[in-house]
Amino acid sequence: MGRLTALQIKTAKPGRHGDGDGLYLLVKPSGSRSWLLRVQVDGKRRDIGLGAVDLSPTASDETIDIPLLHRRRLSLSAARAKCAILRRAAEAGLDPKVERDKDRKGVPSFREAAEACHAALQGNWAPRQQASFLSSLERHAYPAFGDRRVDQIEAHDIRDMLAAIWTEIPDMARKVRQRVGMVLNFARSKNWRKEEAPGKSVTMGLSKPARGGNYAAMPYAEVPGFVAALSAKSDTPGRLALLFTIFTAARSGEVRNARWSHIDLAQRLWSRPAELMKARVSHVVTLNQQALSILKRAALLRTRETRDALVFPSSKATPLSDMTLSKIMRDGDTPFTVHGFRSSFRDWAAEKMPMIPEAVAEAALAHAVPDKTVRAYKRTTFIEMRRELLDAWGRFAGETVPECPLDLGDGEQLSPLMTYDNSAEEVP
Repeated sequence: MGRLTALQIKTAKPGRHGDGDGLYLLVKPSGSRSWLLRVQVDGKRRDIGLGAVDLSPTASDETIDIPLLHRRRLSLSAARAKCAILRRAAEAGLDPKVERDKDRKGVPSFREAAEACHAALQGNWAPRQQASFLSSLERHAYPAFGDRRVDQIEAHDIRDMLAAIWTEIPDMARKVRQRVGMVLNFARSKNWRKEEAPGKSVTMGLSKPARGGNYAAMPYAEVPGFVAALSAKSDTPGRLALLFTIFTAARSGEVRNARWSHIDLAQRLWSRPAELMKARVSHVVTLNQQALSILKRAALLRTRETRDALVFPSSKATPLSDMTLSKIMRDGDTPFTVHGFRSSFRDWAAEKMPMIPEAVAEAALAHAVPDKTVRAYKRTTFIEMRRELLDAWGRFAGETVPECPLDLGDGEQLSPLMTYDNSAEEVP
């Protein structure tokens, strides 16, 4: 039974006045009044502020539609109830202050939860995943439910959003589904929603994806025609990035995140640090004349002269999104994928360059070399053999692309900043 009365609360003098069970009324010399809970947490005494005293004669706890733990002004009965809840939390081993402040800011929107998830987890992701995580959600998920509270997103919302891209761009649809689930599970860990991301129910009613997980690859015989058509159009960072991807047989993420500091023009090498690589192992690509020509054209579009500037930046000086290159493919009315050009190169190498060992072609794609004996000779022979292979690929695929002499024409240089210290040990 509490010791304080409504009249005592109004007339109490400055000081601390106990009500019992750890609840105290604090009165400051200024006359302001507030509630405080004194409780033991892990054997230590803690003072937890509960809120200001509500002396309004019209206040009624029954008509206030705000959770008790979130109220900032409390009547005597509400203060006792809040005190009891937090005291039980402390007895259960919980931190009463954390329980008091939980969800005080309210439940965020899906967009806000996605940004919080990205900020918290991006340190463990590759650069290309960091860049594509929010951009893919912004393009596909935000229009459907970006401004909805994250605790209101249900399976049918995700299914309806995915329906538009499930068969058209299945690879992106799978990524978006995974990323939406990641955001919802992150929201569950923050107590913004009571349930984790829905599972199988998300795809109920959606068409079955096509069998096989390979990327649609353009037959290598069609690559020169595609390159010629693309080269005839005006230069943009996206088109140049796609051409560079083709001539180097690289992954698009490696190209989109390439920086001028990675390029060594004198040695005609593109040294890619481990953080850009799928296998997290640094890799060096030899640059054929066609790739050098693309670099020269990219240099003419530069807006930043810094050593670490992106080779193919977006309008915001950030890495291009993966959809930028995919859109160029769709605009060309082709059913093939950007990643499929790696298969085009591999098929061409197998059929047109039989004198080059298979392990060399695999190394050119930054695949691991399985044979230990071959791997032992890699460091002395593979670079030049890969150069021979990629030079031939450049001549085949880019027969209409003018070659770029080493001095880049009339002694012109791209930039003294484009010099990379290639002293690190070269690995496939």
